[in-house]
Amino acid sequence: MNEQNYEGGVSPGDGQSRESSPNGDMERESFFEGKNMALFEEEMDSNPMVSSLLNKLANYTNLSQGVVEHEEAEDSRRREVKNPGMGTFIGVYLPCLQNILGVILFLRLTWIVGVAGVLESFLIVFMCCTCTMLTAISMSAIATNGVVPAGGSYYMISRALGPEFGGAVGLCFYLGTTFAGAMYILGTIEIFLTYISPGASIIHAQSPDGEAVALLHNMRVYGTCTLALMAMVVFVGVKYVNKLALVFLACVVLSILAIYAGVIKTAFDPPDIPVCLLGNRTLSRRNFDVCAKVLTTNNGTVTTALWGLFCNNSMPSAICDEYFAQNNLTEIQGIPGVASGVFLDNLWSVYTDKGVFVEKQGTPSVAVPEESRSSKLPYVLTDIMTYFTMLVGIYFPSVTGIMAGSNRSGDLRDAQKSIPTGTIMAIVTTSFIYLSCIMLFGACIEGVVLRDKFGEALQGNLVIGMLAWPSPWVIVIGSFFSTCGAGLQSLTGAPRLLQAIARDGIIPFLQVFGHGKANGEPTWALLLTALICEIGILIASLDSVAPILSMFFLMCYMFVNLACAVQTLLRTPNWRPRFRYYHWTLSFLGMSLCLALMFICSWYYALFAMLIAGCIYKYIEYRGAEKEWGDGIRGLSLNAARYALLRVEHGTPHTKNWRPQVLVMLNLDSEQCVKHPRLLSFTTQLKAGKGLTIVGSVLEGTYLDKHVEAQQAEENIRSLMGTEKTKGFCQLVVSSNLRDGMSHLIQSAGLGGMKHNTVLMAWPESWKEEDNPFSWKNFVDTVRDTTAAQQALLVAKNVDLFPQNQERFSDGHIDVWWIVHDGGLLMLLPFLLRQHKVWRKCRMRIFTVAQVDDNSIQMKKDLQTFLYHLRISAEVEVVEMVENDISAFTYEKTLVMEQRSQMLKQMQLSKTEREREAQLIHDRNTASHSVVATRTRAPSTPDKVQMTWTKEKLIAEKLKNKETNMSGFKDLFSLKPNQSNVRRMHTAVKLNGVVLNKSQDAQLVLLNMPGPPKNRQGDENYMEFLEVLTEGLNRVLLVRGSGREVITIYS
Repeated sequence: MNEQNYEGGVSPGDGQSRESSPNGDMERESFFEGKNMALFEEEMDSNPMVSSLLNKLANYTNLSQGVVEHEEAEDSRRREVKNPGMGTFIGVYLPCLQNILGVILFLRLTWIVGVAGVLESFLIVFMCCTCTMLTAISMSAIATNGVVPAGGSYYMISRALGPEFGGAVGLCFYLGTTFAGAMYILGTIEIFLTYISPGASIIHAQSPDGEAVALLHNMRVYGTCTLALMAMVVFVGVKYVNKLALVFLACVVLSILAIYAGVIKTAFDPPDIPVCLLGNRTLSRRNFDVCAKVLTTNNGTVTTALWGLFCNNSMPSAICDEYFAQNNLTEIQGIPGVASGVFLDNLWSVYTDKGVFVEKQGTPSVAVPEESRSSKLPYVLTDIMTYFTMLVGIYFPSVTGIMAGSNRSGDLRDAQKSIPTGTIMAIVTTSFIYLSCIMLFGACIEGVVLRDKFGEALQGNLVIGMLAWPSPWVIVIGSFFSTCGAGLQSLTGAPRLLQAIARDGIIPFLQVFGHGKANGEPTWALLLTALICEIGILIASLDSVAPILSMFFLMCYMFVNLACAVQTLLRTPNWRPRFRYYHWTLSFLGMSLCLALMFICSWYYALFAMLIAGCIYKYIEYRGAEKEWGDGIRGLSLNAARYALLRVEHGTPHTKNWRPQVLVMLNLDSEQCVKHPRLLSFTTQLKAGKGLTIVGSVLEGTYLDKHVEAQQAEENIRSLMGTEKTKGFCQLVVSSNLRDGMSHLIQSAGLGGMKHNTVLMAWPESWKEEDNPFSWKNFVDTVRDTTAAQQALLVAKNVDLFPQNQERFSDGHIDVWWIVHDGGLLMLLPFLLRQHKVWRKCRMRIFTVAQVDDNSIQMKKDLQTFLYHLRISAEVEVVEMVENDISAFTYEKTLVMEQRSQMLKQMQLSKTEREREAQLIHDRNTASHSVVATRTRAPSTPDKVQMTWTKEKLIAEKLKNKETNMSGFKDLFSLKPNQSNVRRMHTAVKLNGVVLNKSQDAQLVLLNMPGPPKNRQGDENYMEFLEVLTEGLNRVLLVRGSGREVITIYS
């Protein structure tokens, strides 16, 4: 490059130079003075200096968007009020601990131990804790692989697995967290109404049968009020929630310490908590105090309150319940203590149906036949049917608090450090507490008391409270505040999760929930969360809400594990977690365990949760904004595509697998818009989304000059592909000339085994125009290229008349003219077209041509048999073409064609001469049409050629025009028509007449396309032959096969 070029101009490939102005130059000089950066000054606009980049990265703020959005929003973010930055202990460990040690530990764990036995309970808790630990390991790896903005778990899944999976799982997790809030509130109200203040019920039961229903109604009323109060607290701000959470957590810790203290106390001083048994059945001690039928006093024998419950009056001679009369009353200790040996009795499970007596195993009892189980009798009955998988579903929500810290990652000081440490420590702590509690409950408490869900045998006291020391109220109050706190944590985390999803913009109708108060608090998201939470409260049964949560949480955990496994296996360059203690096998094990637990808990709930996630996935895929987050699923797709391409490349596809893999050649106008958009419509109808489609085009020029136009043209083509619903790839080539560009596309389009085998292009309508005399050369050479590459060729003539995708043909025919067999592509194309709605109602007709020596009847039978074996339904017709004389019209047509060809070769003639020559040919062509009327009446004999133009007439015509024409024309009319050309023209004229006769009204005509002549001198004649062959037809598809079979009769 010389110095003048360097100073004066910049080529497009040399980067963008700044505008030169005196001020600009001075500023630039002062900016780079002493910095030794003049060499890079032209790139500073697009590529910032490292120092400024590091300054920006150091001041990175937690956002729910990606890096690009961060740069755009940075200035506005600095003006916002900063959220409190919390550390590991307060920000992650305590919220996780509080959510995990929630309602299930205090209200259901003793019951689970009693029903499932110590061994199976241990198995349930161990499985669930293992699942959460493996998930936490995967989550830690993802969380430490870059900055985790607000919306923790959702952000991690969506950036690792893509917007579709992220949105689907994120919304499911949001629903799970919201319903968890409902579950905690229901637990709070259950503690309040059952154990703290039973008299606070607003709705009272009219009969003993209605007590359960009345309790549910009371829980709905109180739950709604509590939800409103909690929503108000959350609305005030996350800071106040955290302050309250510390108070609530202190209650939880005290409660757990009270449990351990109570267990230790039972070893040497078991509490006196008698349980009354009738035979082997446990009695509810709400309506009586003394566990005896009669009492002996000074005045004699007096019946007790228990007698009155089982007998029709209080007299000793009263009629009593038969089982009451036959069995004795005994009192046992409800909490005999660690040293009592009750542990062995509680090892095994006792699963029952609903409404069954809670019985002590091994106690003698006199059975009574056909006993009616009246609800008025003070028995303790089971309220639901129990089995192992159901208990897993009820228990699992108690370990689902592991995301409590990551959900509030936007409020953490250092999320990368805090999330792994806090979460894993919380899981270790709570797993130890749960597993030790199972062993201790089984060792301390009598089995019938464990199975008594609501503590009816203990006068309505909380079972775990009776074990605690110094007072049952420590546990009751502690559990009340713990469930309150967990509910507040859920109502804090869920709206932030929804806000993060909304701000990503992947689900259009959620956009409104991305807004909030000035300090970023998600107001609208909180409102929606409260409404969804109210649905859970209206269900009102803790045991019904718990399995629903299990599904949503398990699905979320499963995809966290999948994300980690995929990223690890793909070894993407960006996968560099700071947390080192992970492995893809652990993630895969965690994923498998989550899936197994989903179906163990409830297979129909699992399928329902998957259906919801699938619907959200498809919605985001079709309606959501397109996002490119460098996710693992995209990497997985690329790896799968690479593997498949390497497999495919090893051989040509079998005939059964052959389908047209189409390279569509588009022409562009001066505005870089597509000239024939109907060509893409036809491609869509032919392909129906199956197989490979490459849409190619060529721009003339050099890439450095034309790269902007090339990008614009590519955008236009992609836009049109979207409009026409053409699924495929766009490949645009800039070449010094169109001919070479088309050849390059035919040779190099595609990748490996995914290469095109068919080229589709439009017929060059302007090939006869004088200002474009060589357009036919490009076309004919392209035909030769496809033949050399052993590719099929489809040429659409009158392409602008082809139907759009919205059109529907209600009737009509697709006519196939099978002249020569070149692989069966002619048979396959109509079958593929009729799969599309446009052509579905068209009937297929196949015409073949019989020569004089052929047996047309036998040909028709053979063709019908062939089509039957091909499983293609079509009408068959054999057209007989009788050999007759080559008419004068054919000679005239050939002569005019050759004269025009000669004229095109004499490019050195002046414009005036060319016009005069063209006019002369036009006159001759007009004269030839007068012969058309007589050609049908001319007698024909097969042995002799009949001509109306005799040799003498031709010589006379030549001499007549010799004087008026210039010397350059003396050879133009002296030649006779070439006999080969005459024969070809005869075939074209005859075949055109036959096709017009049969298929003029067809919706589409498919014809064998004859190949170009081997001698390149006759290329322009070849175009004329094709023009004559298709003259008068509306829609024509010229088909030239690749030479290999593409259709088979075998299965």
